[in-house]
Amino acid sequence: MLKEVLTGVVLIGTGTVTGIFVAVLVSVAPAMSAMDRADYLRAHALLGKGYHPLMPILVNVVTLSGFALGVLAEGPGQVLFPAASVLLIGVQAVSHLGNVPINRSLAGLAADGPWQDPRPLWRAWHRLRTALAALALATVTVAALAAP
Repeated sequence: MLKEVLTGVVLIGTGTVTGIFVAVLVSVAPAMSAMDRADYLRAHALLGKGYHPLMPILVNVVTLSGFALGVLAEGPGQVLFPAASVLLIGVQAVSHLGNVPINRSLAGLAADGPWQDPRPLWRAWHRLRTALAALALATVTVAALAAP
C-alpha cells in the first residue's frame, strides 16, 4: 500500500512540477518578455509570491518519495525512481543556483535607470530545469508502468 501511495505522489507531483514549468515556458515567460521594465518588475514580484514556497516543497517531497520508492520497488523501479529523484535534485540545483539569484536581484531594482535585462538568462535556466523535470516525469512514468 505504501508503495502505491508513493507512486501516486511521485507521478502526480512530477507531473504537476513539469506542467507548471511548461506553462511558464510557453506562456508566462513570453508575456514577461513583452513587458516594459516597470511592468515586468511588478509582474515578477506578484508572480513570485505564488510559487514560493510551494514549488520547492513539492519538488522536495517528490524527490524524497522517489528515493523511498527505490528501496520499496521491484524491478526497474529500483533504479528508475531514484534516477528521477536525481533529475529533480538537478531541478532544485538549477532553481537555487540560477533562477533564484536572478529573482532576488530584481527585488531591489528601480523601474528606471541602468540595468542588464535578466530575462534571457532567466529563461535559459528555466528551459534547463523544465527539461530536467520532463525527463524526471518520463522516468517515473516508465518506472510505474514497468512495476511488477
